[in-house]
Amino acid sequence: MASTFNLLALGLAAASQVSAQWRGAGRTAGSPAYNYMFQNALPIPAVAVPDFTEEFGGRTVQFYTCAIESFTKQIYPNLGPAHMTGYNGTSPGPTYVIPRGTETIIRYLNNGEVSAAVHLHGSYTHSVWDGWASDEMAVGQWKDYYYPNSETARSIWYHDHANGHTASDAYYGQAGVYLITDSAEDALGLPAGKYDVPLALTDHSYQANGDLASPNGNPINFFGDVLSVNGRPWPYMSVEPRKYRFRIFDMSLSRAYDLFFADPSGNWITFQVIASDSGLFGSPVTSNDLVIAMGERYEVVIDFSMYAGKNITLGNNMQQAQIQEFANTNKVMQFNVGTTVSDSSNNGAVPSTLNGNIQWPAQRTTVDHTFNFQMGGESTWTINGVDFSDVNNRILARPTQGSVQLWELHHTGGPAVHPVHVHLVNMQVVSRTGGSRGVLPYEAAGLKDVVLLEPGETVRVLAFFGPENGVYMFHCHNLVHEDNTMMDAFNVTYLQELGYNSAIDFSDPMNSHFAPQAYNDAAYAPAALTSAVSSLANMGAYSAFDSRASAEAAYYATA
Repeated sequence: MASTFNLLALGLAAASQVSAQWRGAGRTAGSPAYNYMFQNALPIPAVAVPDFTEEFGGRTVQFYTCAIESFTKQIYPNLGPAHMTGYNGTSPGPTYVIPRGTETIIRYLNNGEVSAAVHLHGSYTHSVWDGWASDEMAVGQWKDYYYPNSETARSIWYHDHANGHTASDAYYGQAGVYLITDSAEDALGLPAGKYDVPLALTDHSYQANGDLASPNGNPINFFGDVLSVNGRPWPYMSVEPRKYRFRIFDMSLSRAYDLFFADPSGNWITFQVIASDSGLFGSPVTSNDLVIAMGERYEVVIDFSMYAGKNITLGNNMQQAQIQEFANTNKVMQFNVGTTVSDSSNNGAVPSTLNGNIQWPAQRTTVDHTFNFQMGGESTWTINGVDFSDVNNRILARPTQGSVQLWELHHTGGPAVHPVHVHLVNMQVVSRTGGSRGVLPYEAAGLKDVVLLEPGETVRVLAFFGPENGVYMFHCHNLVHEDNTMMDAFNVTYLQELGYNSAIDFSDPMNSHFAPQAYNDAAYAPAALTSAVSSLANMGAYSAFDSRASAEAAYYATA
């Protein structure tokens, strides 16, 4: 194990020199022609395997090691490779599949070229492990990130969140899929195993030599002219004539999509949307298209049984003036439908009830906070005129732990869309005015952690601020905007009536007790790793999760 993580000073220096060479390459007028559309198979990211598993008083904790590493990847078969940096030297990174309630500790080692912070997007994580933008691992440092995985089954993801260069880090490969599963979901009989497939959407631009063109230089947007799924441009997937479940992730920097499945005649095929950011819907929503913005996730079930021997195209019909399209960005990937079914299990009708226990926030009509997402000031993008660099004023809300607030989000200017991501919480999209869309049926069907704001729109969201207390970020998930300071914070303040007390403060994201550490071989010795896991697990950071959430709900029901 130690050999995988050795960091030699000479190697780090050389890596930094390579970084300076390839990260600075500006975008060309257009990527080289890609003549291999639908000719290369969709890659499926490998599932992460824990280094070891421990039990602590009935709690299961899995420990993983993961290194941020540079690597090269052949994108154009006829050109040179692209230089990238990803988790364990892959992009997307390994997929974590975690049973609900199994805690995980992931030790990330930064063996890349620039500082890094890791955010598990969609997790009820204490703020010390949430990937605060200034809580960065320098090159040659590691940090243990501790996750409760207490949410119901859902598709979440992990990505870099370093201050000022999240966009380029994600663009060059620092993103991956993280799935929480549970027995209630398993009992539904949804497509599973090889019929349950993650689709991570990204867009890039390439230089004439096949290397990536830099996304840096434009503070408004980045739109690549090459669309990829799971890291491969315009792939195909061989499927059987039966139902499949696709978990769709928009991991692009600035590109939102309006996705559709089309038969060989161009007719759009209906499918069922079954889940979004925060898990399964109460009931499936039938649709023939799906608008998905940066940071959002949706899950769909589509039946290929009527299309045996045919090719089905996943297309993009985004009609949004602020989103730049190119010659082939109307196509995403293709499904080659075979003629036989090898396994007919989990191939029945999607249940009419998927999740009968969605924890909708308590309803309220009084707006607690209004936030204007706008251009202006010395920085390019702000929220209410405040940006993340304004450390004395960037905490814009202080909801009490366990309370429900109604936030009103305004798109008040700028040639771009703003997908707004609020860390920690699940949100109900209540209304959308100022445009022609309203709240889309699949937005209303479940809870979310990202909501899309198009120019001129106002969106209201209800959110339950808990179960943890602490300082968390909220921001535009157009990562170009985030890097150009369209990010602020909120402080979920401690509720004394709960009587929750801990000797360790998990609410300060910069608590030095959990700061990144410089690499040394001793820290990766087996005994040191088991000791580190034991130390974290015995802090009781998440042991009171269920009782605390119940106490919060009971308090506000009678307050």
